[in-house]
Amino acid sequence: MAHISVPNNEVPGWIRWAATRDHTLLWRLLSLGLFAGAWEIAGQIPINYALPPFSQTFMAFVGMVLDGSLIGAYATTLQPLLIGIAISAVLGVSIGVLMGLRPMAEWLAAPVFIVMQAAPMAALIPLITFVYGIGMTSKVLAVCVLALPVIVLNCYKAVRNVNPSLVAMCRSFQGTRWQQVAKIVIPDASPLIFAGLRLGISAGFIGIVLAELLITPTGIGDLITYHRSVANYAEMYATVVSIIVFSAVTVGGLQRVELTLFRPEKREIA
Repeated sequence: MAHISVPNNEVPGWIRWAATRDHTLLWRLLSLGLFAGAWEIAGQIPINYALPPFSQTFMAFVGMVLDGSLIGAYATTLQPLLIGIAISAVLGVSIGVLMGLRPMAEWLAAPVFIVMQAAPMAALIPLITFVYGIGMTSKVLAVCVLALPVIVLNCYKAVRNVNPSLVAMCRSFQGTRWQQVAKIVIPDASPLIFAGLRLGISAGFIGIVLAELLITPTGIGDLITYHRSVANYAEMYATVVSIIVFSAVTVGGLQRVELTLFRPEKREIA
């Protein structure tokens, strides 16, 4: 069968546009629209009386933003989250790099953090509350308990996987141990270290939500608990979805920063 070629100037414009553009954002918006439509249908049937339609949930979200309750809740929630993430980042990167450089530190600390990552650490939150009470300290520790193992292990693996030829080159030029770390190890491991920080922040979101639901209902946890108790299900779902969207946007933004700073060759793929 003969192949018939079509001159470029005879190809419709919308086909050329579709073939030459990256439609990742369009497909993401389409998938969100399909999800919202399915939610609306499920709420209108209704599948469950505790599941309001998407339109009602969206209006509840707008109402909570306008009356300031949602913004105030996030202001309360973000304080222990940011403190916990900052502590986890400093300690996690330091311990992870030390584990990657020192076999003794790896031997002592690696099993602890591997167990912490594998174990259901959320079960320790009530114990943290018992020891430190229901204040800010407990919430910060809850964030650290979930974020720290992720950051430590990613930084440790990043340092251990540094290109050995670069280290050998540094040694051949009589570089000191500090120069190896500062000019070879850290720069080469930076992409994975940043990825570990991004994953640690994602785990920190889980930690703060669990803390506010299990320790004391403040901030976002207070909104969820209150609206559930008075059967304001639209407001409850709006709060839960806002957490998911907020965390997804934050982690997605950090991923874009990671690609821009450390993986420019993959910008067009993401």
